Amino acid sequence: MRAVVIGTGPAGITAAETLRRLDPSGSVVALSSEPYAPYSPVALADHFLTGRDETLYWKGEGVAERLGIDERRESVVMAVDVDNREVVLSDDSRIPFEGLVIASGSRLHAPIEGSDLPGVFDFKSLRMATDLVGRVHRGEAHSALIVGNGLIGVELSLLLVGLGVDVSIIGRRPWVMPRVLDPATAAIAEKGLVDRGVKLLLGVEASAFVGSPRVNGVRLADGKILQADLVIAATGVKPHVEFLKDSPIVCEWGIHVDNKMRTSVPGIVAAGDVAEAADWLTGERFVHAIFPNAVTQAPVAAANLLGANLTYDGAEAMNSLKHLGIPIVAMGTIDKPDDVLRWESAGCLRAVYLRDGTIIGAQLAGDIRSAGVYRSLMLRRADVTCFGRGLVEPDFNIGTVVSNALVSR
Repeated sequence: MRAVVIGTGPAGITAAETLRRLDPSGSVVALSSEPYAPYSPVALADHFLTGRDETLYWKGEGVAERLGIDERRESVVMAVDVDNREVVLSDDSRIPFEGLVIASGSRLHAPIEGSDLPGVFDFKSLRMATDLVGRVHRGEAHSALIVGNGLIGVELSLLLVGLGVDVSIIGRRPWVMPRVLDPATAAIAEKGLVDRGVKLLLGVEASAFVGSPRVNGVRLADGKILQADLVIAATGVKPHVEFLKDSPIVCEWGIHVDNKMRTSVPGIVAAGDVAEAADWLTGERFVHAIFPNAVTQAPVAAANLLGANLTYDGAEAMNSLKHLGIPIVAMGTIDKPDDVLRWESAGCLRAVYLRDGTIIGAQLAGDIRSAGVYRSLMLRRADVTCFGRGLVEPDFNIGTVVSNALVSR
């Protein structure tokens, strides 16, 4: 097959790798809008903190050459011509395809006045991150305002304070990572942030980015203006689907895909941050923009493009904080449980969210040794009522839990 992959992020390069492995006589063209080898966006903070390339270029900087992929960098996709089976680039060139994988990822979503002005940084791409960190290394930036108290904002704050920058986070919700953490777990994360020197301005609304000729501040809803050398938007992400606006490929927030990762157009599949796939728990269509989902979806999408009949079981939510000094893991959902089990002691917390006797979510801080077991039980939809409070106690027997769960299947 003559295949084209739009995007070389985790989903894109995994799909391209799968296509080459399953169809060695075919051809794969992989398109990236950036000038870099395929990299993992989730490893940006680790890369700039440690200087390591291994986690950033997780497939190796020479992955395309090694696999025989025709990698084309700085290729901006403008449209997909479904009728003629061609990808249209910004220079008006066209790349024909028999099969297409759309793995175009996501971009910053900042519904705040002035977010498109010069001087507003984000941390979504290696290009932007390199510029941002470069200003710090050159001594051009000593203070930073981060608008957004989600995972990206928190991770970025830890990177910048680690580089010696005076950092403040502005968040309209009253606790950090509100889409991921419950208030109790967030309180542990907040203490860790404050201990590291991050200033938290929570429950505060940012109404606009301000400054001329470059943005150098944030206007709050009460009219107060805060200023800093760096102003960063970390308000969320949105799937990169703008180039599909005139195509018959069905999109809402992201691209609609079925449980085979197929779009509404035959011969075109999607994976990663751009795909609206079914949630494993609710079955509802949702974009779970995290690395594990991307690299799980991509092989299914690529194989099915070649004629396989694989099924994707559904996306899941799982996040972790790696540079806080306190390990924190959150998985599943905390929405509408009928019971919550908690154990807390000396900065450690375990919370397991239950519905109908099964785990629908878990939050761990400090001691995360049980994370893998909770996830396994959650994905199995195992009945855990027999364990009672032992499920969150520090001395609960992991081997017994797994054995009992397997027996109960």
